[in-house]
Amino acid sequence: MNKTKKQPYTLEMLRRDLIAGIIVGIVAIPLGMGFAIASGTEPVHGIYTVVIAGIIVSTLGGSKFQIAGPTGAFVPILLGIVTQYGFDNLMIATFMAGLILIVLGLCKAGSLVKYIPKPVIIGFTAGIAIIIFYGQLPHFLGLYDTNDEAGFLAGMISIVKSLPEANFYGVLTGIVGLVSIILATRFVPKIPGALIGVLVSTAFALLLFPDKLVTINTLYGAIPNTLPQFGLPEITLEKIITLIPAALAIAFLGGLESLLSAVVADEMAGTKHKSNREIVAQGIANTILPFFQGIPATGAIARTATNIRNKAATRFSGVVHALFALIVLLVLAPYASHIPLASLAPVLMVVAWNMSERKHFAGIVKEKSRESFVLLVTFFFTVFFDLMVGIGIGMLAYFVLNFNKTAIGKKVRSTAGM
Repeated sequence: MNKTKKQPYTLEMLRRDLIAGIIVGIVAIPLGMGFAIASGTEPVHGIYTVVIAGIIVSTLGGSKFQIAGPTGAFVPILLGIVTQYGFDNLMIATFMAGLILIVLGLCKAGSLVKYIPKPVIIGFTAGIAIIIFYGQLPHFLGLYDTNDEAGFLAGMISIVKSLPEANFYGVLTGIVGLVSIILATRFVPKIPGALIGVLVSTAFALLLFPDKLVTINTLYGAIPNTLPQFGLPEITLEKIITLIPAALAIAFLGGLESLLSAVVADEMAGTKHKSNREIVAQGIANTILPFFQGIPATGAIARTATNIRNKAATRFSGVVHALFALIVLLVLAPYASHIPLASLAPVLMVVAWNMSERKHFAGIVKEKSRESFVLLVTFFFTVFFDLMVGIGIGMLAYFVLNFNKTAIGKKVRSTAGM
C-alpha cells in the first residue's frame, strides 16, 4: 500500500499560522472578557477559557482550523446557572458536561447533529442572538439596576422603565464603539473591528470623562495578570443530582455549536472534520477548564472563520491564538481593567447581529410553510422561555408536522395497514 507522505512544516506555514493566530487572539480577548461578564462571571475567567480551551481543542480536536473558547450561545445558560447556583457550582456543572461530551464522542454520537432540522437550528440561533443583544442593552445605556434576570419580557419592561436614568456618557461611549466597529469592518477589514471599537471608545471615554462610567475595574476589580489557581469546588452527590440538567444543557449546546462550527470550517477551507474526535476534544477541554477557573467552551464559528480567512496553514494557529491571549493577560491586564463596560457592549451586540441568521430567517418565514412555523415556534420559545425548551418544542413541532415523512411515521402507517 502506498502511504501518503505527510507534508513537511515549512517556514511559510509557520508565518501564516503566526499571523492568523495573533489576529484571532486579538479578536478573542475582548470577546472572551465580554462573554464572561455577560455570563455573570468575572472577565478574567473568559481569558482563562480562551487560553486553555484554545490549546486543548486546537491540539486534539477533529477540525483542522477550529478555534474554541467562550461563545455567545452559552451566555443565557451560564447566566442562569450562576444566578441560581453560583460560580462554584458552574465549575462543577462544566466538569460534568465535559464528561458527558467525552462519553458521547466515544459512543459515536457526533453524527446525530445532522438530524436536527435546519429551521430549528436557525430559530434557535436567532433566539440566542436576541438574548445576547438584549443582555447588553443595560451596559450600553449605563443601567445596572434593571430586572434582567427575570426573563426577556420582564427585563425589557424594566429597561424601558429605566430609560430616564440612562447614563449619557455610557450611551455616547457605546455609540462611539459601535460606529468604530462598523467603520473598521468596512474600511480596514484586515484589522479586527472588535479591537478598534474597544480601543477607540475606551480612549474616548478615559480622555473626556474618566470618572463617569463603570469600568471592569470598578465593578470587578483589577484583572489579575497571573495564572489561574488550580482547584475545583467540593463535589457531592447532592450537587451532582442538582446540576444534572445544567450539565446536560452545557453539553448539548457545546456539542451542537462545536459541530456546526466544524461544518462551517469544512465549507470554507475544503477540509473534512472528524465529528466524534471533535466532541471528545471539547469534552476534555471542559473537564480541565474548571480546575483553572475557566467557563464552558465550544467551537467559536466567528473566530474559526477569522482563522481560515487569514490563511492559517495548520491547527498550530489555534495554539498561537491561545498563547497570544496568555501573553496579553500577563503583560497588559492592568490596562484592560480600565475598559468601560459600555465599550464591550457594542462588541457583543455586533456578534449578536452577525449570528442572527437574519437572511435565512427571513427567507424561511417568507415561504409560509411548515418549516416557517417550526422556525417561529423555536424562536419564540427560545427567547421567551428557555434555550432547551426552544430546542425541545422546535423538534416536537417539526416531528408532528412532518410525521408522515419520518421513518417512525412510515412504520406506524405500515403497521396500521396490516
